[in-house]
Amino acid sequence: MERYICVHGHFYQPPRQNPWLDAIELQGSAHPYHDWNERITAECYAPNTAARILDNTDRIAQIVNNYARMSFNFGPTLLSWLEQQAPEVYAAILAADRESQTRFAGHGSALAQAYNHLIMPLANRRDKGTQIVWGIRDFAHRFGRHPEGMWLPETAVDDDTLDVLAAEGIRFTMLAPHQVNRVPAGGGPGRYRTANGRTIALFVYDGAISHDIAFGPLLKDARTWAACARTKPHRAPGPGTR
Repeated sequence: MERYICVHGHFYQPPRQNPWLDAIELQGSAHPYHDWNERITAECYAPNTAARILDNTDRIAQIVNNYARMSFNFGPTLLSWLEQQAPEVYAAILAADRESQTRFAGHGSALAQAYNHLIMPLANRRDKGTQIVWGIRDFAHRFGRHPEGMWLPETAVDDDTLDVLAAEGIRFTMLAPHQVNRVPAGGGPGRYRTANGRTIALFVYDGAISHDIAFGPLLKDARTWAACARTKPHRAPGPGTR
């Protein structure tokens, strides 16, 4: 029996520019890099554009662009910084979405994100609409297509937010397991009908595995990760899980 797993990467950095200089000043805690955007780009965003696949003898067998094989979203403020300060990484991210459309029958790997890191249930409907529309337009400007899905900051959500997403043509979003009464069997999406009668698909991520990837040992050995994915049920996530 064939089994599938979808890995989603949520990539976001807040704007760190000094508003008077329109530049990021030296951040000593990011040493030996100038600032944290540079450091995280060097340690995460750039390596994922050229990931090393090792054989049984730990020799490099293949180099791949991970973004073309996974679901991912980048915050608009981070993409804006990458476009200016790390153009080769930015270009590789856009290229990965085009490559993924060939691999996944026309569906790109990239998702949009609400424009600012606003906790959506705290906003009124007009501001929710602004965040979603701006996120869609920024995505379309960069990736050349309308997004099918959108990541919500901290996955915070309410009925009104889901209604605005559906009204703007967003087909799905992702939630944590503690946000739903029941996780759909088999890891597929659930369907949510808003109070206004619109529908949207909801994917629930695996909280335990997500936590162990971010803070545990799963990234050290792909075989351990695969075995964990086969055996662990969905559980509520620990603190700090994406």
